[in-house]
Amino acid sequence: MSAGSPIEGRLGLFMMADSLHTGGTERQFVTMAHALAGGIFQVHTACLSRAGAFLDQLPGIEEFSPGNNLFGLQSQRTRFALARRMRQLGVAVAHAFDFYANLMLIPAARMARVPVVIGSHRQLGDLMTSAKFSLQKQMFRLCDRVVCNSQAAADRLGLAQRKLTVIPNALPDAAFDDAAPSLPREPGKLRVGMVARMNDPVKNHRGFLQMAARVVRNLPNAEFVVAGDGPLRPEIEGLAAQLELTSRTKFLGDCRDVPAVLASVDVLVQPSLSESLSNVILEGMAAGLPVVAARVGGNPELIKDRETGMLTGLAEEELASAVSELLRSPELRKRIGSSARAEAQRKYRVSSVRQQYEDLYQSLLPSKAGAQEARKLANLA
Repeated sequence: MSAGSPIEGRLGLFMMADSLHTGGTERQFVTMAHALAGGIFQVHTACLSRAGAFLDQLPGIEEFSPGNNLFGLQSQRTRFALARRMRQLGVAVAHAFDFYANLMLIPAARMARVPVVIGSHRQLGDLMTSAKFSLQKQMFRLCDRVVCNSQAAADRLGLAQRKLTVIPNALPDAAFDDAAPSLPREPGKLRVGMVARMNDPVKNHRGFLQMAARVVRNLPNAEFVVAGDGPLRPEIEGLAAQLELTSRTKFLGDCRDVPAVLASVDVLVQPSLSESLSNVILEGMAAGLPVVAARVGGNPELIKDRETGMLTGLAEEELASAVSELLRSPELRKRIGSSARAEAQRKYRVSSVRQQYEDLYQSLLPSKAGAQEARKLANLA
């Protein structure tokens, strides 16, 4: 991803995220920045905070810090700096990928007279305060389009359909590669996994462990694997001890190699209380795993119940029933896992999602671009 001057003949795409910490939005930002850089656009990347585990994957990313207040003097100066940088780069499309990036980049791009300005809504919005939700919605009115990663997220925004485009999360090609398991297989043991940061109760580790306690009553050969870390880890490990699951549960901590974790389990569970479009479910599908997920948000858009996964309510007894059925039936696990992998290959490969982004950008540019951008677009057609 270029951080320098514009390249003759290529249209400039400026992408901005909040940070590069370990999270679903950040992972998608990195994935799409690399994918789009191999296409028709010259990609420039920026963030509000140049920090996080994914920083080594975008070493040239530029930082535009708003300081401690999005409406203070420093943040206003930063917006002017952003606008100057986009003018210098000759940016044709500016795309914000996260909440705070929306609030910084969208007005800066308008100041810079960038032809196409796009915001993103990559969560349902049910966990945002009403003030934040309203503020972001007002900012979206300055956009040419808002990209949502699920129809569920788009429906909650309450904007005109012409302003919204649904583009799903992308799976890099490596997600479909065979991976060596991070945990050696043990004869007679069946493993149930959960992959999530331990930073918010909404991830529902509590529900996962309560489900596990129910499963082991009838399936004593079941083990549980929890990948992820965060400030709630002591509380979660304490609950495992209370439920007498300590000897049956492996806490792996922060794991960058998710495919290796998935290769270690037989069933994947996504019990989150709120999801727009879950990267974990997608990765489980790509790995050929049967996924049990709560029927919330965009999960039904990913999973066809009992075909490409199993959908349940949030109650631990419902999760436990679905998990137990899968653990008891190798044939059911194989059938659902194979169907899930085929669905992921068909709809969520990064090449397919990249094309959807490029199509969106190109569809908006003809009516928005100036003469120079129009000539470049014509040459790329």
